[in-house]
Amino acid sequence: MLMKYIGSRRGAIGIGTLIIFIALVLVAAVAAAVIINTAANLQHKAARVGEESTKQVASGIQVLKITGYAPNSNNITKLAILVSPNIGDEIDLSSTIITISNGQQKASLVYGGVLNHAETNGTKDIFNESWPKVNDTSTEFGIIVLQDADGSMNNTEHPTMNFGDKVLLTVDVGDVFGGIAPREKVYGEVIPEFGSPGIIEFIAPSTFTQHVVPLQ
Repeated sequence: MLMKYIGSRRGAIGIGTLIIFIALVLVAAVAAAVIINTAANLQHKAARVGEESTKQVASGIQVLKITGYAPNSNNITKLAILVSPNIGDEIDLSSTIITISNGQQKASLVYGGVLNHAETNGTKDIFNESWPKVNDTSTEFGIIVLQDADGSMNNTEHPTMNFGDKVLLTVDVGDVFGGIAPREKVYGEVIPEFGSPGIIEFIAPSTFTQHVVPLQ
């Protein structure tokens, strides 16, 4: 009788241990599934963030040069901002904003829908004969295309720069904040829809000895 009792007790203990073991295996399997699923989600998010970060850093606009026009040798009334895209996606200039300030006033300019082409025949006078006549010179900028091998800038409504293109963004600063005086500091940005902005920052010369003034 005693042997039967000991045998049944051992059997009960063995079944209990087996149940605990199976439960541990199930818990470990669920935990492993959760960890694998979480790792997959994190990997996907990391890849997406990395792709967006690379796009943000690689794309954008670079300001290559800024030239001013001082018709009366007192104030600069026009700015021609030479820009080109960074290595990355195309830049739709219709969605680009130019911010510019002289420390007293700050303006934000949008594309005025006027675009002149000079990539084929060149231009003798950027600041007069080729200057885009936008409707509101105090809030809008125009475009002069200097280099566009694939014709991506032919769409006037959505002129799009891609790698290798070079254009002038034209700003009538005389109408934006009364022009730029000698020794005046001007700063701002050319901000694309996505990507890094181009930087505008210069101090005008102490005197304007010529009508065309290199600034940046």
